[in-house]
Amino acid sequence: MQFAVDLPHFGPFSNPRLVAELAHEAEEAGWNGFFIWDHLNYNQEGLASPVEIADPWLLLAAIALHTKSIKLGPMVTPLPRRRPWKLARETVTLDHLSGGRLILGLGLGTNFYGEYHDFGESTDIRTHGERLDEGLAILTRLWSGEQFSYEGQHYQISQVQFLPKPLQPHIPIWLAGNWPHKKPFRRAAQYNGIFPQRIDRALTPEDMRELVGYIQQQRTQTAPFDVVAFGLTSGTDKGRAAAHVASFAQAGATWWLESFDPLQTLEQVRQRIQQGPPEVR
Repeated sequence: MQFAVDLPHFGPFSNPRLVAELAHEAEEAGWNGFFIWDHLNYNQEGLASPVEIADPWLLLAAIALHTKSIKLGPMVTPLPRRRPWKLARETVTLDHLSGGRLILGLGLGTNFYGEYHDFGESTDIRTHGERLDEGLAILTRLWSGEQFSYEGQHYQISQVQFLPKPLQPHIPIWLAGNWPHKKPFRRAAQYNGIFPQRIDRALTPEDMRELVGYIQQQRTQTAPFDVVAFGLTSGTDKGRAAAHVASFAQAGATWWLESFDPLQTLEQVRQRIQQGPPEVR
């Protein structure tokens, strides 16, 4: 199992220099990855309103320049509210800047904070799903370096070729999905990983075991496939932290994301990062 920091990009964590420092500290402490949320709007009781929010892609560029080995990426970017060709340029540039360390988390996004409605975008979930599927097709073709055209319901491309290609042979794509809804998991099975959640409650190891089994039934490729579990663990009660994370590893999770609450202070986040990841054997 591998371990990553999963950090919101607002409040004190909207400072690019600070986030770059935290990423460097995470690498020194033995974490394997450093991921950033992706929101345009955000509100939560206890936070300032409006809250300061940084662009996640510029934060990731700062992280890339201040680290050497840890994986990095957005967890997750709502592809339906981005132009796939713009995201293709951003991802390839970041992959080269980081030396081939990008993992791309993608999903439908949510209108819970008005991130579609407030900007005049469709709030129809079916439309979002169509745009996600078309965006994935375009994104992966643009990464190929080959010329192509595309005619979809939402996007059209005429004889386009993007260079350079990513530094990695293929940038890993992890797709988000709410269990037990099956369609997002069938979609994810075609790519490189799944970031599963539940709307009604936190995922349990039993949920993890069930969804991993379902994805295995859907997979037609033999390439590695990552399954993400996330939460908060104690940096002082290492035995309890290890047991909790191990229960998800035994259920099929390959990554644990230490997903920090936006209400946590900088001091709390920094201390937990410096304590290092759970010691799962």
